[in-house]
Amino acid sequence: MATWDLSDTKYHILICNGSSCNKAGAETLTQSIRNELYANDLDSKIHTTRTLCNGRCHDKCVVITYPDGNWYKDMTSEDASLFVESLVAGTTMEYKLSHTYFGNGFERTEGTIKGVERDVEKVERVSKKL
Repeated sequence: MATWDLSDTKYHILICNGSSCNKAGAETLTQSIRNELYANDLDSKIHTTRTLCNGRCHDKCVVITYPDGNWYKDMTSEDASLFVESLVAGTTMEYKLSHTYFGNGFERTEGTIKGVERDVEKVERVSKKL
């Protein structure tokens, strides 16, 4: 297993590869973003992590960037180049944003569905069974 040196890392990209996102092309999106980073010699500046479900299946494919806390929706492999360019430029692909972090929580963008509330009691019951 690798242990990456993250000392030059400016962004961390989390790319959802849960079942809904995978069915919508998440693996191709993941490879396209990674290929863009490699082609532009950005591997040491922008780190990627393939995740399991991030809980926004309606927004598939979901990509999250940190430290800015932006959540992107409806991402496709065709978006990879512009997405990487926007990170390098310090901008966002506003038309793809679903949520942005503003210090005390995430704000949903216009046109993004709110989603359902979490059932905390159900989560606690499932956790106890594990």
